[in-house]
Amino acid sequence: MSALPDPETLLEALAGQLAPALPAEVKLIGIHSGGAWLAERLAEVLPGRPEHGSIDVSFYRDDFSRVGLHAQIKKTHLPFDIEGADLLLIDDVLFTGRSVRAALHEIFDYGRPHSVQLAVLIDRGGRELPIEAQFVGARLAVPRDQSIVLGRDASGRLALALEPRQERADA
Repeated sequence: MSALPDPETLLEALAGQLAPALPAEVKLIGIHSGGAWLAERLAEVLPGRPEHGSIDVSFYRDDFSRVGLHAQIKKTHLPFDIEGADLLLIDDVLFTGRSVRAALHEIFDYGRPHSVQLAVLIDRGGRELPIEAQFVGARLAVPRDQSIVLGRDASGRLALALEPRQERADA
């Protein structure tokens, strides 16, 4: 596979897609950890500087009983009312769709939103569930035994890496 794209460039392109398409009062929810970083950054550049929060889907994953808890569980932080809200769910990499399914399940435990749209930095295909992102930074073909990992340095700059896929199901 050729070099991975620059995630900063992908984030700019994603923001360009989102700005004219989102409802005025949209709320951003990032899936930990990469999606939460992206939601934070998008909230800074989108019109109206939308409120943003983050969600940890560890307890909602359908493979929880098989693989157990992720070593770094984060707290879900939704500083706004979900009931009747227009939401943009954000993740770094869309793969099987299982993390998005888990996030939707958790969101509905907080209330019934008016709408939920999905934005991802990278769609790598390989879906196991009927989930599709409305906004995509890039589509990449990656072997199933590899994971695309989004990282962030101390200054907040994003970087992508390919790593061997772990036993835990990617999403």
